[in-house]
Amino acid sequence: MNVAELQQLANDRLSDAQALLSLGRRSGAYYLAGYAIECGLKACVLGHVTRTGVIFTDRKYAERCWTHEVGDLLKLAFLETSLGMDIASNPALGLNSTAVTDWTEVSRYHQKTQTEAQRLVDAVGDAANGILPWIRRHW
Repeated sequence: MNVAELQQLANDRLSDAQALLSLGRRSGAYYLAGYAIECGLKACVLGHVTRTGVIFTDRKYAERCWTHEVGDLLKLAFLETSLGMDIASNPALGLNSTAVTDWTEVSRYHQKTQTEAQRLVDAVGDAANGILPWIRRHW
């Protein structure tokens, strides 16, 4: 998989989540919205690897990349500081970041309410303050 493919997957998973939400399929929408973030962050990680070659010098870094944890992927992409600075000047981004970090891969086993699903899909995709648009500026 390359950066462009991961970027496309991120965009596709958000579109899928929005479509499912419009059909009342809230749990699937919630799950796919989280995967949009995972794919977007993995695109950033792979971009970092491509630019720095770190994967060849740090085997443990490569092993840590096999995760679904949003917070871990943010660290692996070296975006924590940037996100913190942007949240300091944009509280709405901070609220969306909190919603996104609550997502986990195991959410596929949970039923979600319409409110929970809408909140995550909005946090991921909001054009002005969404986490995926923020990630796009870094990939």
